[in-house]
Amino acid sequence: MRLSRRKLLLTGCAALLPVLPAFAQEEPLAEPEFLIPDAEEPSPEEDITGSAPDTAEPEDGGYDPAKLPPEESEEDFVIEAVNPEIIPEEYRRREVPFDEPVEPGTIIVDPTNRFLYHVLEPGRAMRYGVGVGKQGFEWSGTATVGMKRRWPRWVPPRDMVSRNKLAAKWANGMPGGPDNPLGARALYLFEGNADTLYRIHGTIEPESIGKAASSGCIRMLNEDIVSLYDRVEIGTPVIVRPAV
Repeated sequence: MRLSRRKLLLTGCAALLPVLPAFAQEEPLAEPEFLIPDAEEPSPEEDITGSAPDTAEPEDGGYDPAKLPPEESEEDFVIEAVNPEIIPEEYRRREVPFDEPVEPGTIIVDPTNRFLYHVLEPGRAMRYGVGVGKQGFEWSGTATVGMKRRWPRWVPPRDMVSRNKLAAKWANGMPGGPDNPLGARALYLFEGNADTLYRIHGTIEPESIGKAASSGCIRMLNEDIVSLYDRVEIGTPVIVRPAV
């Protein structure tokens, strides 16, 4: 199944795989070549801090394709802990029972309930609260983690660049750091060698956890995405359930 952006946004995934192949490898899988599929760009109405696919090609021709794949910051910034009172208790990280028949290591995103599960072993998973796509930008499907980045550079989508002066300032990418919308870490979802243009990433808006606020990407607290980032490898399977 080709996981195109149009298919993800408009149709979702009709069914989820009940059992996925084991993702464990004797050696870590190499990052795939960074290929961008041909697809229409959505036009999310968000400000510059909004979560959005990070590929762009400004009309003025200033976009530099050498900026893909996105680079990491050379500096490893300090992550400030979020006041837990900002996050409803149900969305705070915790280990929970999880009985679905998927291989350990699998990531499952439940956008309806605003949870991400990382399966630790049969019957157990680490559960994280997440922010998900707002109405009109929900998506679902199956993919793999094709790339990982620490404090990644963020490139606003073309539509945002054309209407937002602050976004236009970063047409060739905003350096990674504490003010970057992608937060401390990002996991890039691929189908084969093709980038789906969706990410699981940190956020500079912790109050958005537990809400539908992004344009399709999955937001996590910075301390939570660091926890997940350190646990997963390239090739990890990801299932995003359809929103109900």
